[in-house]
Amino acid sequence: MATVPTTADTDCGLWIRRFQPSPDARARLLCLPHAGGSASFFLPVAHALAPDVEVLAVQYPGRQDRRGEDCVDNVPELADRLLEALAGWLDRPLALFGHSMGALVGFELAGLMEREANVKPTVLFASGRRAPSCADDEGVHLRGDEQIIDEMQRLGGTDARILDDPEMRALILPVLRADLKAAETYRPARTHRLGCPIEVLIGDADPRTPLPETRAWREHTSGEFGLTVFPGGHFFLADRATEVIRHVADRL
Repeated sequence: MATVPTTADTDCGLWIRRFQPSPDARARLLCLPHAGGSASFFLPVAHALAPDVEVLAVQYPGRQDRRGEDCVDNVPELADRLLEALAGWLDRPLALFGHSMGALVGFELAGLMEREANVKPTVLFASGRRAPSCADDEGVHLRGDEQIIDEMQRLGGTDARILDDPEMRALILPVLRADLKAAETYRPARTHRLGCPIEVLIGDADPRTPLPETRAWREHTSGEFGLTVFPGGHFFLADRATEVIRHVADRL
């Protein structure tokens, strides 16, 4: 007998990627990439957490197989469109994991889920980002191409060979500029405090996450709050992947 595709199946190829289907998983984890990042960044997480936790990874417009689409340069619109895309994926407990810009998208999305869909995420993992109430508009998105590249190289996370290749730079720079604008100009107008727990993860050498402004995430939840510091810089989660994945698995 043929299987009728569900909403989740038909939408899987656009916003939501499921690299390791786990039909018997007890929970799901939605992963939201950093500025310039893509869903494939979380492929190792999907393999590591299966089959107990099914990992869904977000593919923002404007990159990889969605490079023909316009980028979305503001967090609220990204969250709005993601909530619609998640309609078929809310039949199991869902946690959110966002790194850097993805942490802000996760925060905005969690608020929408609680308010609009009456679904509370099991936990929001906010990685590599100071609290939404602590704006960090350094105006990087307004700088020249070379200055944006310099900032990306300073933070790491983007292969230097990609940044040195003129054709690849021409593809990635519009995406980086749009994502940086989304992150730097975000102000939480609709959501100030969540009901779900927030777990913050940072690197001890990350210049973007000073402790006082990172601890301020505590003010954004009426639930439990946790802060874990790992060795490393802004992309500590790549260098310490095994430890980070174990931490996430234990919390879930």
